[in-house]
Amino acid sequence: MVNWRWLLRMSNRSFLAFVFFFCLSFTCLYFIYVAPGLANTYYFMVQARGIMLRDNVRTIGHMLRLYTNKNSTVNGTDYPDGSNSSEYMVQPTLYLPENFTYAQNLPCPERLPSMKGSMEVNMTEIPLEELEVKFSMMYGVKFGGHWKPKDCRPRWKVAILIPFRNRHEHLPILFQHLIPMLQRQRLQFAFYVIEQSGTQPFNRAMLFNVGFVEAMKDLDWDCFIFHDVDHIPENDRNYYGCGQMPRHFAAKLDKYMYILPYNEFFGGVSGLTAEQFRKINGFPNAFWGWGGEDDDLWNRVHYAGFNVTRPEGEIGRYQSIPHHHRGEVQFLGRYKLLRYSKERQHLDGLNNLHYNPLVSLSSLYKNVTVDLSPELAPITDY
Repeated sequence: MVNWRWLLRMSNRSFLAFVFFFCLSFTCLYFIYVAPGLANTYYFMVQARGIMLRDNVRTIGHMLRLYTNKNSTVNGTDYPDGSNSSEYMVQPTLYLPENFTYAQNLPCPERLPSMKGSMEVNMTEIPLEELEVKFSMMYGVKFGGHWKPKDCRPRWKVAILIPFRNRHEHLPILFQHLIPMLQRQRLQFAFYVIEQSGTQPFNRAMLFNVGFVEAMKDLDWDCFIFHDVDHIPENDRNYYGCGQMPRHFAAKLDKYMYILPYNEFFGGVSGLTAEQFRKINGFPNAFWGWGGEDDDLWNRVHYAGFNVTRPEGEIGRYQSIPHHHRGEVQFLGRYKLLRYSKERQHLDGLNNLHYNPLVSLSSLYKNVTVDLSPELAPITDY
């Protein structure tokens, strides 16, 4: 009762002063915590429009040069110079005709009539059990997620590695789109889901290293695709084979307005041959939490003397399944590690990896569960 009387006696001037300082405090907090994010968003939108305008100008220039010089690509997926400029080029249409005849003793072509281009993306959740019956009985996927073409010799043996924790509703969506696409591309493939247990922050890079070692125990895979579970391809002409240079498949993601965020971006979906992956010593193991490991991989690739290629035109488009990080923390120490990428490359990776896997098989994939900790990948001083 006393408090109410005090409030009633409070003068109008004091009340207005209280409201003023309260609003001022709230405004300060807003600018500290919210405004920078909004500013970055608007800045990126303006930057994206500038990039789109620049790309349109470059595309017109490339069209004119192609028309005058009659230049053409080697295989439709990479350009002869191995540069990143391929994303600005006009998409060629030299795919094989519908009446093409396969030969069992010859390699499967990279431009098949079954590869139609743009795919319809359906994000509707579907039970994994329903897909297991569908793909094992109708699509011929063997237990454990293996498949290979019978009408020609697969050009690449591809292991799809998927880092995983608490995303059970995303796996069926990825399989529903990726399995038919890889079959249309006539690639031999298998899926490996590398699941992190325990309470340590999520270590996407170390999971990829574990997946590489475990997959090589099954078969002499020559191509590895490092694939986030929430990235859905929109074009089946995004050929999931490897090449002379490492490949960044997810060049245009919907959450980035289908604009490459920065030239060194190497996230989402990438591919390297087994030889390339060994040469760069795999992914770094020291990135605990999300962010930074792809930038370190970009550095490793270039320190090893490679370039990164990307799909041309609209082929590298992806949609991301909406989600939150679900308690996963951002790795704040990534900037310091990135400054010493070159010094760490031969100390941290495949050569200092230790783990104890729990392996199980399902109809569509092999599951490798590991409980990771920093002690499993010790790094000497550099």
